[in-house]
Amino acid sequence: MADPSSYRPRPGQIPDSPGVYKFRDEHRRVIYVGKAKSLRQRLANYFQPLASLHPRTATMVTTAASVEWTVVSTEVEALQLEYSWIKEYDPRFNVKYRDDKSYPYLAVTMNEEFPRVQVMRGHKKKGVRYFGPYAHAWAIRETVDLMLRVFPVRTCSAGVFRNAASAGRPCLLGYIGKCSAPCVGRVTPEEHRELAEDFGDFMTGRTGTYIRRLEKQMMIAAEDMEYEKAARLRDDIEALRRAMEKNAVVLADATDADLIALAEDELEAAVQIFHVRGGRVRGQRGWVTDKVEAVDTAGLVEHALQQLYGEESGDAVPKEVLVPALPEDTDAVSAWLSGRRGSLVSLRVPQRGDKKDLMETVARNAQQALVLHKTKRASDLTTRSRALEEIAEALDLDSAPLRIECFDISHLQGEDVVASMVVFEDGLPRKSEYRRFQIKGFEGQDDVRSMHEVISRRFKRYLAEKDRTGEWGPAGDGEVPAEDAEDDGRPKRFAYPPQLVVVDGGQPQVAAARRALDELGIDDVAVCGLAKRLEEVWLPGDDDPMVLPRSSEGLYLLQRVRDTAHDFAIRYQRSKRTKRIRSSPLDGVPGLGESRKQALIKHFGSVKRLKQATIEQICEVPGFGRKTAEAVAVALAQAAPAAPAVNTATGEIMEDDGGTTA
Repeated sequence: MADPSSYRPRPGQIPDSPGVYKFRDEHRRVIYVGKAKSLRQRLANYFQPLASLHPRTATMVTTAASVEWTVVSTEVEALQLEYSWIKEYDPRFNVKYRDDKSYPYLAVTMNEEFPRVQVMRGHKKKGVRYFGPYAHAWAIRETVDLMLRVFPVRTCSAGVFRNAASAGRPCLLGYIGKCSAPCVGRVTPEEHRELAEDFGDFMTGRTGTYIRRLEKQMMIAAEDMEYEKAARLRDDIEALRRAMEKNAVVLADATDADLIALAEDELEAAVQIFHVRGGRVRGQRGWVTDKVEAVDTAGLVEHALQQLYGEESGDAVPKEVLVPALPEDTDAVSAWLSGRRGSLVSLRVPQRGDKKDLMETVARNAQQALVLHKTKRASDLTTRSRALEEIAEALDLDSAPLRIECFDISHLQGEDVVASMVVFEDGLPRKSEYRRFQIKGFEGQDDVRSMHEVISRRFKRYLAEKDRTGEWGPAGDGEVPAEDAEDDGRPKRFAYPPQLVVVDGGQPQVAAARRALDELGIDDVAVCGLAKRLEEVWLPGDDDPMVLPRSSEGLYLLQRVRDTAHDFAIRYQRSKRTKRIRSSPLDGVPGLGESRKQALIKHFGSVKRLKQATIEQICEVPGFGRKTAEAVAVALAQAAPAAPAVNTATGEIMEDDGGTTA
């Protein structure tokens, strides 16, 4: 524990201007990032007597070993830089809203020649229109199923689309009128794109135009005695109205807004967001976070805004954002949001009317989310604490192993030998620190030797990081010491040692892991192994295993850690095997990327025909000169012939004239 006075900047060294500051610990890791209108006034607050500081602030300043800062010209720049650094360094003492799941969006892939409507999760892609998020994927599918009657946009995958195009027959949706079947040319790419744009416009709330258009068409069809067409249009109108009813109108003025509400106590805070588009609630999401820093409601709102809109731009940032409390520097936050959107964004607290009523509904959702989270966590926290205590008692450790690393070896009959490392902190997986290894020291199958290699490599990296940073003096003037100038404070790959290493295996694997640590001079990391057959716990040097009770929470945690490492290793081994099987002789041609490979296959039709082509014929492909064509010809000539394809149903050897992989 450091004394804050040991690294306090000297009087007059901190500028009285806007900026962003970073606190670092003794290993140069960034543990807290903050911003201020006046760096001098804000940083002075951290160096008061510890008794007068908030307990969380006191913990942070005693964990830190230095402070440094960057001066900016405006508060908006400070806000942007603070968000960038929090995302980059992942400081442990900053509030970070972590979503408990990946919410599904309704997406229209306008970046494709034939746009597709589908459910998408994860990071947003350029050129894709997103609507939502939705609470459940089935809600999206119900809405899409109703709307495909009127907007028959493609929903199939790329593989299904190609197969239908090559066969000349559309899929079932094409036959029943829920797809315009662009795969077989029923509509042109331009007509299909117009359908997709109309679909997106309807989802943004422009519903009245389409309803009125269909009603007019229905009346004309009825007057012309085209009763079947009129009946179909009537059903289309009903389908659109049912889709609209799934999102009831909550704001009568067709408002586009996000409503953010908070529920908090001394330790945690829950945030709920309602996305309102065209006056209708189009999506809902929420997070719960630990209040690891001393922050009030206004500060939590500011953090939530950073998390929500830090990666967004354009229409993804609404015209209006309604919050329970305004951030400390409202003008700077509003200017930052307006910059993200490209036009003015109103940030305010609703005072009356429908918006205030809806905000109260969002707040009730936040309160319920916090209560539910605390109910679950109370049980989980108690269970995890008991599990860690049982492990410490069983292995005779000085304290509970707050960081556990588990290693597993995976291979298929001695080929593609790989290893995995998973990390559990406080009994919970920390996926950002999972690591994968390829066995490089030898060929063939030897789990014991592989385990020794992996443990050695992991802890050599730890020792290298430790030696590189070493012990360094206080940077009281706010500058980085010269010998550590290259250390930027980002989370390092192998910088933190565990209290316990678990290996998937029995006595031989445990002995190999302990030997690797001993060779490196590491004696403060415990080692144990968990054998799959009888779930026995092996310790170094013991001839007999330890058997924990089947009802032991400690055993359950060790099993979970072991199983996670095993699954992670299996996935990596399978991906390597798949990549090797799918490898192409063209992979080794310098400067030949995926786009140019596909151009070759598209030009010649198959790998077989490409192998038969002359250098002059390869040169005819756009973008291929003589030198590249010669390299392609040589690579194909040196490649071993592939085994013939066999029809598993008939045993017939099939001709290789239609392959499309390179």
